[in-house]
Amino acid sequence: MMRNKTKKLQGTITVPGDKSISHRAIMFGSIASGMTEVGNFLRGADCLSTIDCFRKLGIQIEETSNRIFIHGKGLHGLTRPNSILDAGNSGTTTRLISGILAAQNFTVTLTGDASIQKRPMGRIITPLSQMGADITSINQNQCAPLLIKGQKLHGIEYHSPVASAQVKSAILLAGLYADSDTSVTEPFVSRNHTEIMLQSFGAPITTSNTTAKITPGSKLSGQKVEVPGDISSAAYFLVAGLITPNSEILIQNVGINPTRDGILKVIKMMGGDLKLENLRIENGEEVADLLVSSSQLQGIEIGGSLIPTLIDEIPIIAVMAAYAKGRTVIKDAAELKVKESNRIDVMVQNLSAMGAHIEATEDGMIIDGGFPLMGAHIESHLDHRIAMSFAIAGLNASGEIQISNPECVDVSYPNFFKDLASLQI
Repeated sequence: MMRNKTKKLQGTITVPGDKSISHRAIMFGSIASGMTEVGNFLRGADCLSTIDCFRKLGIQIEETSNRIFIHGKGLHGLTRPNSILDAGNSGTTTRLISGILAAQNFTVTLTGDASIQKRPMGRIITPLSQMGADITSINQNQCAPLLIKGQKLHGIEYHSPVASAQVKSAILLAGLYADSDTSVTEPFVSRNHTEIMLQSFGAPITTSNTTAKITPGSKLSGQKVEVPGDISSAAYFLVAGLITPNSEILIQNVGINPTRDGILKVIKMMGGDLKLENLRIENGEEVADLLVSSSQLQGIEIGGSLIPTLIDEIPIIAVMAAYAKGRTVIKDAAELKVKESNRIDVMVQNLSAMGAHIEATEDGMIIDGGFPLMGAHIESHLDHRIAMSFAIAGLNASGEIQISNPECVDVSYPNFFKDLASLQI
């Protein structure tokens, strides 16, 4: 996989459906009563793992070329699978489905690929166990594979040490089955797709400051869900347009949920030319078309409550910082160490190989931008966000970029390289 220096990027694209919303539409549709129809579903490997798991749990899910139809069986309609549930590379599948499985009347084993088997599951095992769940890490290392024996659950008030939508969602989903209200309070508000979508499916859920609370005992009803484009996928093209001379890119139909729009704030803070057009609300989610043009960017400091709103975009933000003038400091982002790869170390290694001035810190990185980047061999560590970030970094580097295992982008964006090629004039 190679990339050479690009003269300019121009055109209009749409990016795949939002990964977080696609996962949730399958899960909530499966435990709702009646049909759920999903448009613009992300057919990436992670979301297909969610479909596979719910099919094994007895749910009929039909796929046509552009829609998914889920024949929901209600909160208590799942049946014991005949085999182990495999979440593949998907942390969202693993953590969210655990909240649902904790309350069923059967036992199930849940696992994933080698990367998932290293990712921390103690963060959901602890609160779910407080609710009465019986979840065991089979290898006794607080990671998958997990043995989940369904139990009767009771409501809790949980104060999460991390701002994590996956942790919050696992607890709220378990809370649907509990005997009293369940609330989750976070240090900062993490992405709130679960709260928005559960509400549209009819769950009694309320939010106040950094607390979300769910009341059990009501049924969910099937819905029609149109999935907006994923802002995490749009981020690569936003940065590509900013750092490549004489460029202008329009990305249509992107979800700009305020718990996810940190990348847009960072672009503005760095002096990027970004316009939001055609703003609208669909299924409770804010959506817009994003127009971005070549810009002179300035280094900034990024930390605090901004971090949960852009945690998946930090690799591509690091690339943007390498092309900006001056120093960018990214802090409060220790969460990056437990993603598909240790994204702090991997970004520092690969950007250093390209000649960037970058150093790792305990909870982030410091990047002195504006130094010319050159071609290098990039180790993706099978992490889709690393591979896509360096495809963009290579657009304006002198020499050739070679990315190992570029097909790992299929996890979230199977047509990424095709869409990038379509913009190259």
